[in-house]
Amino acid sequence: MTLVNQVKKTFALTTPLYYVNDVPHIGSAYTTIAADAVARFQKLLGREVLLITGTDEHGQKIQRSAESLGKAPQEFCDSVVPSFMSLWELLNIRYDRFSRTSAVRHHAIVNEFFARVWEGGDIYQGQQKGWYCVSCEEFKEERELLEGNRCPIHVNKEVEWRDEQNYFFRLSKYQTQLEEFYQSHPDFIQPESRRNEVLSFVSQGLQDFSISRVNLDWGFPIPTDPKHTIYVWFDALLGYVTALLDPQDEPTLENALAKWWPMNLHLIGKDILRFHAVYWPAMLLSAGLPLPDRVFGHGFLTKDGQKMGKSLGNTVDPVGLVQQYGSDAVRYYFLKEIEFGKDGDFNEVRFINVLNADLANDLGNLLNRTLNMVKKYCADYALSITNEDIPAENSLKTLGLNLGEKVKQAYEVLAFNQACELVLSLVQASNKFIDEQAPWTLYKQGRQQEVETVLYTVLESVRLAAYLLSPVIPNISSSIYQQLGFGIDFNAQTDIAPFEMHSQWGLLSHQQKLGQPQPIFKRIEATKKV
Repeated sequence: MTLVNQVKKTFALTTPLYYVNDVPHIGSAYTTIAADAVARFQKLLGREVLLITGTDEHGQKIQRSAESLGKAPQEFCDSVVPSFMSLWELLNIRYDRFSRTSAVRHHAIVNEFFARVWEGGDIYQGQQKGWYCVSCEEFKEERELLEGNRCPIHVNKEVEWRDEQNYFFRLSKYQTQLEEFYQSHPDFIQPESRRNEVLSFVSQGLQDFSISRVNLDWGFPIPTDPKHTIYVWFDALLGYVTALLDPQDEPTLENALAKWWPMNLHLIGKDILRFHAVYWPAMLLSAGLPLPDRVFGHGFLTKDGQKMGKSLGNTVDPVGLVQQYGSDAVRYYFLKEIEFGKDGDFNEVRFINVLNADLANDLGNLLNRTLNMVKKYCADYALSITNEDIPAENSLKTLGLNLGEKVKQAYEVLAFNQACELVLSLVQASNKFIDEQAPWTLYKQGRQQEVETVLYTVLESVRLAAYLLSPVIPNISSSIYQQLGFGIDFNAQTDIAPFEMHSQWGLLSHQQKLGQPQPIFKRIEATKKV
């Protein structure tokens, strides 16, 4: 984290600005779930957080999609954007800013940034010849192409030959500066595999890239030559900057960068790594602006071990998935079952099995049966035990005492699966503990103090688990907290549960007024496919 942001205790992060040529897919949902979990975790640490998402709306692909439906590009974008907003709401994503690159305020930021780079002598006119993939909005080198001049990413699409006058950005000028930056900031590109990809690409020599298009109306005109339209990526990356403006601010770079810049984290899919880890930092260097702290490129999702595609008919509808199973279920599976940064697979049978095992059985059933035992074995449905009564050698207390710090470290390096596994180990140990200690037998033997010690220890472990999982499953965590007598809703901006207090084992008090036991996650019966 930068010194400035440490002093301010701020944390700003972004998802990509999603391309609106179609409704959001499961890959877009995956990145946004991860970003939301990071934002929620940073809020637990007491930081002021700004989570930015939004849509990238310019370029030839949008223009063609709109034309195919007989719509104007803006009308087409306006019809697709709500599908992103409604899915984020379904997934319980609490974003702070939604940036649209077709916005008037964005145009002002792009023009000011372009002027800075222009005045620095980093833009010139030249001839662009090469193979262009409209779906990527990117020129491809011949060595990258598949047989039949097909794009390596959009394998069913042939690239198009272009030969036109364009404006270029002097990327080659920043070769050494970028290499020095990567060397001095080893954590800038993550994970390590992505960093290696970028270092390899840059070491082959950077070439200037075209930042304008002709014969394209949908986009912002080049301020110095309106016959040309600014290349979609040059414009889209600046959408992150525009999003930093408060609504009342005049749209200037100075206002946009005043509080939140430099960005702490860009979360992206690995297919747009070059734009964020090479082109974007070079553009910022050209404009004399500080670079972001970190770019993290996660992997792709497959379904049942196969690449997803409409032509294969094996896509996963994120809306249908959430409507059928709930937002916490979807969030938990994708963050717990996939190592963030690597490719991951969605399999519905595994999805159901994981949720039933972890959330319904291990966590939900544990809370339910323990609260019911408190009801049955303890006077006034209350525990007389406190943390001080639990010996240090108690196995759950031993596990719980340093768990918060371990989970914090996992969240900070975006190892969501590791964070979930660590918490789950406490939950599973709690199940084993209650079975071994058998409070029902202790009760029959009249050993009330021991009964309550066992029940307190398990309930406190469940509370700690719920707190540490709240960035991933906020609804379930809120339900657990409320059943344990805490008036905290992890979805409410006003409810603060500070990390230094709530991440410690032993917070549960004998004065706690426990709520009625209710199932926190109903077991899923396999029915129809999504």
